[in-house]
Amino acid sequence: MQKKIHLPLTEEDLLSLKAGDRVLLSGVVYTARDAAHKRMVEQEKEGIPLPIDLKGQVLYYVGPTPAKPGEVIGSAGPTTSGRMDAYTPRLLEKGLKGMIGKGYRNEEVKTAMVKHKAVYFGAVGGAAALIARSIKKAEVIAYEDLGTEAIRKLTIEDFPVFVINDTHGGDIYQEGVAQFKS
Repeated sequence: MQKKIHLPLTEEDLLSLKAGDRVLLSGVVYTARDAAHKRMVEQEKEGIPLPIDLKGQVLYYVGPTPAKPGEVIGSAGPTTSGRMDAYTPRLLEKGLKGMIGKGYRNEEVKTAMVKHKAVYFGAVGGAAALIARSIKKAEVIAYEDLGTEAIRKLTIEDFPVFVINDTHGGDIYQEGVAQFKS
């Protein structure tokens, strides 16, 4: 069974999600990769307001390809999330509640997710063109000079993800390995 969630995430949504849940997300997400994360954290440290209010928001770790004529966006598959780990705890402190990517997160990030009640969703790598069909609108809203790594506001509909790390400390990767070994 898939859960349907309309963004932004509510505390009720966050607490109800468990590692392994399949979810269809609809609403607004923001894109941000390595360079955008670094710039946001540097600006925040300098007292410069962030280009987006992170409270309750979801960041999708993606650097989409240019859209073909008549398309909203090009391929939009997830980026390896570990590259954002150095910046993620700081952004969680600022109110970030969800992230979409692929791969493992480090222990500091997982601890910060539990502390700040946030979740990490996995999107299927290698399905970038298929995932792009769930994106209904895309617009650059900050750091245009970063090209594909600029922050974009995406309007999504039934965007397929699964919960990798939940607010309770659940980790589908660790649970999967444990099941395999037993």
